[in-house]
Amino acid sequence: MINVQYKQMLGAKSVIRELSEYATKRGAEIGYENVYDYSLGNPSVPCPDGYTKAIVELHKKNPMDIHGYSPSTTLPSVREAVADSLNKRFGMDYKMDHIFMTSGAAGALSHALRAVTKPGDKVLTFAPFFPEYNPYVSGCGDELVVVPANTKDFQINIDAFKELLTEDVMAVLINTPNNPSGVVYSKETIETLADILREAQDKYGHDIFLISDEPYREILFDGQTYTYPSKYYDNTLSCYSFSKSLSLPGERIGYVAVNPRATDADLLVPMMAQISRGTGHNCPASSVQLAVAEVLEETSDLSVYETNMNILYDELVKLGFEVVRPGGTFYIFPKALEEDAVAFCKKALKYDLILVPADSFGVPGYFRMAYCIDTNKVKRSLDALRKFVSEEYGIN
Repeated sequence: MINVQYKQMLGAKSVIRELSEYATKRGAEIGYENVYDYSLGNPSVPCPDGYTKAIVELHKKNPMDIHGYSPSTTLPSVREAVADSLNKRFGMDYKMDHIFMTSGAAGALSHALRAVTKPGDKVLTFAPFFPEYNPYVSGCGDELVVVPANTKDFQINIDAFKELLTEDVMAVLINTPNNPSGVVYSKETIETLADILREAQDKYGHDIFLISDEPYREILFDGQTYTYPSKYYDNTLSCYSFSKSLSLPGERIGYVAVNPRATDADLLVPMMAQISRGTGHNCPASSVQLAVAEVLEETSDLSVYETNMNILYDELVKLGFEVVRPGGTFYIFPKALEEDAVAFCKKALKYDLILVPADSFGVPGYFRMAYCIDTNKVKRSLDALRKFVSEEYGIN
């Protein structure tokens, strides 16, 4: 008999992926350049030349240097390079033994969750949140509890967080800069979060780990700097992906960085190696690990995302949308012009605008636009957006 759990998941596919598939199909009919596809967060700028050169040079060498099995804890030279880079950037004191390379941020989160929770535990996260947190958490046998959104500014809803932070919560999962809102948690928010977690640990007499999902931390706007959660709370596992910073989503490469002051910090990476054995993860590709180690201080040209954000934000505000200005990422999260965001986004399809309703992000009534597309296409989409709201909602 086939697995019922995964059979049921077939009926609950990602709305983001479904809309992306629709956009591709529609593009085949009218030309993809005429479809304003704001569905999928797929980087739209090329990876740095340094990464490409590193890959080419690696493959010119003796194949055994790059094609053999890597250690179960992943490649030592890469882990050391990541630790050194993080120490330099964020004033940390990581060692190689605190870094575990993974298949993107998804792999990082899956390992982190399994390392610090057991089946039946609760994991808190904050709306709006990336919908795939549901299968990541349930796949560990845990229960995901969602703290309602603070829709004023999409910082953490502190009062609701305190109420839901019960004794059976073993981990708190945050995402800053945030997908889908684009909001960056302030230093004050991170400090308050850390204070509350420390108080809860003392109250309940057990560790509560902070799992920090950070794939967008290089994409910041308006001259902001990133508040690194591990600097403020000892029991933090920092989960990262190079998918956005280096435009490498298809290479599936990231890592978990274990705060050296976390409980059992020296055991967590070896434990993750054992988690890999049990889940069939078995390390990301050696050549990709080695190549990213050569470009840890580089990024793609990320400036286009701020350009696109400003264009869309200004137009949305002009048209009367309620929208919190993004501080980073390549997402913007306006309130729909009617209560039912699913109906709103369906109407938008008639104008070849592909928008994602936010019900699965934990904030019904809103929608997400992933503006990691060509700037000229963003500009051209404004006419379609104006026509949509004029004809459907009488807004001019």
